[in-house]
Amino acid sequence: MRLLQSLTNIAALAGLAQSASLQQVSNFGDNPTGLQMYAYVPDKLAASPAVIVALHPCGGSAQGWYSGTKLPSYADQLGFILIYAGTTKMSNCWDVQNPASLTHNGGGDAGGIVSMVKYTLDKYKGDASKVYVMGGSSGAMMTNVMAGSYPDIFEAGAAFSGVAHACFLGAPSATPFSPNQTCAQGQIQRSAAEWGNLVRNSYPGYTGRRTRMQIFHGNADTLVRPECAHQALTQWANVLGLSLTKTNSGVPSAQYTQEVYGDGTQLQGFFGQGVGHIAPVNEPVMLKFFGLMT
Repeated sequence: MRLLQSLTNIAALAGLAQSASLQQVSNFGDNPTGLQMYAYVPDKLAASPAVIVALHPCGGSAQGWYSGTKLPSYADQLGFILIYAGTTKMSNCWDVQNPASLTHNGGGDAGGIVSMVKYTLDKYKGDASKVYVMGGSSGAMMTNVMAGSYPDIFEAGAAFSGVAHACFLGAPSATPFSPNQTCAQGQIQRSAAEWGNLVRNSYPGYTGRRTRMQIFHGNADTLVRPECAHQALTQWANVLGLSLTKTNSGVPSAQYTQEVYGDGTQLQGFFGQGVGHIAPVNEPVMLKFFGLMT
């Protein structure tokens, strides 16, 4: 009996030792700005797994963002892979003002993130048509950058309290301490076409499908004003050729109002009354939009 119990304990310990955990990855390819890469690969991968890139806020880290949402538990259930990119420069904020990141194949933080995606797809035989990006604050800003600069890579994105693609273009940096906060304060005035051109100019001549987007923001956000989310929605509506068709109060919860563009499959906005910075990640709403949940 004791022998059986011992064998059971050993088996249980072996199972724990083999359970999935966040792992740092080195030598993943071209990495012009020295980013860190961490990956969460669930024990039970789906066949040709989807890949989600998760981008931390300013002052954050890959490890912190891993603990900051419930995405790892959904990865365990659904079998997708999570990439947690990390930057240690510019107060751990992403280089969303950098022309390199705002240019397809231009390098910057965006170039390193794309290298992580390509490495992961190759190593785990992932589905290149199911690559997604999400993030909070600076990570949400970078989510819009990735969608604009690399529509050929990312099928959909979800930005929680970010700004429009290339909103910070021309600023010396993109931190809360930067002297130029006109972008984050929603003070930059552009037409819909001008916002859209910022995306189109990041990948001149591109005629393929565009990244579908979800934009989440708190109406009580004073660090990154809600006007920034309206600008992002204006931008993506122009790029995707959509218009606002309806608003739904109380979606996905009582605090929120949903904005639906077109039929809602390509662009949605969510504004939370009394919600500050950062709008909480709603994993089920995001994953359903991505097409990874029903």
